[in-house]
Amino acid sequence: METKMSAAKVKMRQKKMRNQPASVQYPSSPGDAENSARRTGGDSPVTGEAGGGKDPSSIHPNTEQPENPHPRGGWVRGHQRDGGVYTKEMPNHITAGAFARARAAEVSTMLKAVTKTTGSCHVFGALPKHMRRRAMSHNTKRLPCRLRELANRLREKSLQAGSKKKKKEEAKGRSRKARRHHGNLLLEFNRRQRKNIWLETHIWHAKRFHMVKRWGYCLGVRPTYKCYRPSYRAMSSHCLLQDLSYYCCIELQGEEVELLSSLSQLTSKEAGPTFAAALCLSGQRQGSVVVYRAGQYPTQPLGPVTFLWRPRVQGSTHRQLWIWAHPTIKQDLLPELQTVCQVCEAVLPPVPPAEVFPTLEPQSEPGKTPEAKQMTGTKRKRTCKNERGPPAKKTLGDGTRSPNTPITWKSTSNGIVISDLTMEIVRYRLIGPQSHSVLVETMKAATDCNEISKSQPSPLWWPEQCRNESRMNLHRQQADVFHLLKGIYSTGELPSGTVLGLTVDDPRLTLPTKKVKALPCVKQAQEVGEEVKRRELMLRGVPAPCCQSSLWERSVRDNVTDNKISQKELNRMKSEVLVPGSRISPTPLQGRVPVLLVHQPGKHVGHEMSCWGAGWDLLLPKGWGMAFWVPLVYRGVGIGGLTMSLKHSENKGAAHFPHDYPDCPAGARFQEEQEAQLLSKFKRYPPAKRPNYIKHGCLAPFCCPWQQLAEEWDLILSEGEQNEGERQTQTKTQADSEMMMMEEVRPCGETTATKPPRQVTVLRNRKSLRLLSGWCGPTTSKGQRARGGVSPLDMSAMTRFLSAHGTSLVWVRLSLLSKGKPELHAMVCAPTAEDLKLLGKEPGACGPVEPPHREPFERRTRRQQKGTKTAAASEKTEAKESDPSPEPNPSTSEGPLSSVPPPLQSSPDLTFGLWSDPLPSVTSHCSRVTLGWVTHGDFSLSAGCGEALGFVSVAALLHTLLNQPMEHRGMLLLRNPAAMHYRFAKVNLEV
Repeated sequence: METKMSAAKVKMRQKKMRNQPASVQYPSSPGDAENSARRTGGDSPVTGEAGGGKDPSSIHPNTEQPENPHPRGGWVRGHQRDGGVYTKEMPNHITAGAFARARAAEVSTMLKAVTKTTGSCHVFGALPKHMRRRAMSHNTKRLPCRLRELANRLREKSLQAGSKKKKKEEAKGRSRKARRHHGNLLLEFNRRQRKNIWLETHIWHAKRFHMVKRWGYCLGVRPTYKCYRPSYRAMSSHCLLQDLSYYCCIELQGEEVELLSSLSQLTSKEAGPTFAAALCLSGQRQGSVVVYRAGQYPTQPLGPVTFLWRPRVQGSTHRQLWIWAHPTIKQDLLPELQTVCQVCEAVLPPVPPAEVFPTLEPQSEPGKTPEAKQMTGTKRKRTCKNERGPPAKKTLGDGTRSPNTPITWKSTSNGIVISDLTMEIVRYRLIGPQSHSVLVETMKAATDCNEISKSQPSPLWWPEQCRNESRMNLHRQQADVFHLLKGIYSTGELPSGTVLGLTVDDPRLTLPTKKVKALPCVKQAQEVGEEVKRRELMLRGVPAPCCQSSLWERSVRDNVTDNKISQKELNRMKSEVLVPGSRISPTPLQGRVPVLLVHQPGKHVGHEMSCWGAGWDLLLPKGWGMAFWVPLVYRGVGIGGLTMSLKHSENKGAAHFPHDYPDCPAGARFQEEQEAQLLSKFKRYPPAKRPNYIKHGCLAPFCCPWQQLAEEWDLILSEGEQNEGERQTQTKTQADSEMMMMEEVRPCGETTATKPPRQVTVLRNRKSLRLLSGWCGPTTSKGQRARGGVSPLDMSAMTRFLSAHGTSLVWVRLSLLSKGKPELHAMVCAPTAEDLKLLGKEPGACGPVEPPHREPFERRTRRQQKGTKTAAASEKTEAKESDPSPEPNPSTSEGPLSSVPPPLQSSPDLTFGLWSDPLPSVTSHCSRVTLGWVTHGDFSLSAGCGEALGFVSVAALLHTLLNQPMEHRGMLLLRNPAAMHYRFAKVNLEV
């Protein structure tokens, strides 16, 4: 039985023999004879003598042809059992011309195959493999003599081809040394700041921190080294430094009455002190307030802001106000301020003079200067042939803003002027009990000018200041108050929000040679006269005149920024000092900087860890960021990023913006971005490594549906106490049926949406918060310190409270009673009576366990995944699937595809382990009723236990407190999204 060649072998043989002529063969059939004659270049025979007769056996009488229904002709590969079908006799005659041409083609093909190198186009392919060396590619003398000439020709040919085709790397034409040149680096940094704003400490942070692009800035998130516990120790015992220059500053100028009447539309006295607070209005304190849209309190909040009034000038009613806000609020706050202040006319900035900057590329016209053409690989130089342009200036402030963009608006009716001072003022925050010690060690009060400097006219601002005796007296008073800070043990001893104006010398003049840790000097400062002044400072704060500062004046800020001493000039002046390391004397006139010190309050709510996290904010004119940053670092402070800002708020128990403001536009945008990030991270894991949140009973592991929670609890309490038990039973029965039949899931979501939606808000009414805090019981997680003078909680009191705050959320702090670490988006639930009995018997009980849930989407998600895999299958599989009578699949016989609702069959958002929108009932989905969710959770190093911060529904909290006994009032349950165990936690509502 003869074997037939496969198609692959035939194709491979044809590829090898495409340049070879066919040999002279005697085929086994007449048709093959004709084909063979054509291949050999001969003419088709016309007589039987040439083998063209009808009987092939007459040509070869001695050769018997085997009986084969499929006769073979042409080339046969391998040894054949029957000896093959080739003829063993010579042909009778041949055509000489055709035969010679065929042989000539064979000879030329043979010569071509011998001279051609194997595989590679290089000469080295002609060498045996054991003689090839890598060094031969760039040193042809290592080749044998017979191949050197050919290798040199190939090398020249490759160089010519490379010079014609310019690569992108060669287009730059600059070495690393040229790229690292100061002028080139400056141009490159200025170019990179056109898209995202850089802080003045960006280069310092980029070398030591993980950087992110957020809110239009490049900010440091966390250091590249381990820093969590060292940063906490710095905040608790020494000092932590942060750069908050990305906060936006909006300046308002006008008459005091007009400003207060306009700003009163954005705030309410029910939520706390406003812009008109007495201490804040005098300029002695910094205030904070939550701003709303005009006349919309308590709905539509914009976010929290801090404000600072400039102290009054005697005999003038013109006031100046700075409002500091997060960059995400600016886009909503600035238009609102323009509306309430009736400011609509934009003041165009002055056109800056045209400056010629050096270019990196030659700009000569082609043809006129042919010698200016640069060869490939040569370095480029700056072209300053005839005219020498000024050097490039460093970008200070907002580099993304166009020079023609207006930053000032004025009103024609009331005279109010609004200015955008974003990135015009540098703001550093020092957190910790020794923040004042770091400031005292770093900064020294400015020294007075000599008589010669006072008498001569100067473009600088400090000689003019020294000529005014009243201002110098004020400067000496401020220096005395600043000197009193040495004797204070902790920053938290000072009144919250204290403001101190000061003028200091350039801190680079007193930079230590090594890092030293700044410590308080309490024993050295205890003198007879200073002790009385120090107690007065701790009780009443800084006197009103000492809160004044030249930093408020734009002309002074610009003068200080433009006349700053460069680091190169300062190093030259230090090198000329007789005693190395001593201070430069006299102090240069450019080395005086006006600053503002603003005290930041620590934890000022509750009764635990009072004043923890207090510190100082240091305000500077732009351009002086690094001049103060490096001296502060040399005083042994820790450095924090965005992560430490969040941890600082967590330890204080305060809400962090925009994470903990779900009713603000910026908070809603942040929640959407966070949900998208967490969902994308979840989908990057393989399905086997993802937690199945449906089986864990977690409806929303990546977001918090606050609106749905408030509406459901409002619906629960509106039905009354009589029907409450029946409604909960029906809801649980409905939830079970929804998991059995998904057709009922969508109507459940639609029933909650049929009621007119009421916008969810966060409760910020101070009086209502104090009342609710008293009903929650003790205000500490460990002590039993009840608030006195609070009316008891009963049904009538709850009804009155909910009539005003029915759909509101309240900010709470939860402390775990046993082990556990709360996580993001953990569920806050109400314990049952059996849970409270278990807690009474075993105070250290961990809590109940949630039973596993069924997953109705499992078959559909697996079918969807299987469908995506079979989409790229062969046509045979597709034809089989399109058969109207397919064989039944036992694995899917329980849930046929026809029973799946059409929207879910083609739903692209169906993810394994996650519920799809719309969600079912969030309150009764689990065995314990849901009250709210956690927005921040971790093990607290300050409290020594797991703590969580989040929101709960006011209606849910009151309903739970009313049904709890007094000894267990305020006890709730906490469960992480990927866990089944509940943990007991004590709720603390601190006001």
